[in-house]
Amino acid sequence: MASIPVIWALSITLMLPVIRALSDEMKELAQMLHNTCVAETGVNEDLILKVNTEKTFADDDNLKCYIKCLLAQMACIDDDGIIDEEATIAVLPEEYQAMAAPVIRACGTKHGANPCENAWLTHRCYAEMKPDAYMLI
Repeated sequence: MASIPVIWALSITLMLPVIRALSDEMKELAQMLHNTCVAETGVNEDLILKVNTEKTFADDDNLKCYIKCLLAQMACIDDDGIIDEEATIAVLPEEYQAMAAPVIRACGTKHGANPCENAWLTHRCYAEMKPDAYMLI
């Protein structure tokens, strides 16, 4: 079985067209957010890989809370699990905002059983609406 670093490297390789467009500063921020939220939630990184390669969102509490953690770190979700659409758009690189804004606004906040599930359902909506552009860090 492949190790996590190998799987993560494969994930990064598959996402190169999107990642290449990010500045070094954005890549560094994304890696910091990823590391923080993996440590906080204990998410299995294989689940993140499946989101990015297959657009498959496992019904896993750690994955749900990982997505909420990312949003919380960027001040894009409140304690009740309500997504701040404008803040979510604002944290994106400027060159992606015009493409992403209609998707983010159309999805709004999808409501589940708790704030983690809200984040997960909302991100599933993003991926369903624009799968070719969706990436989970």
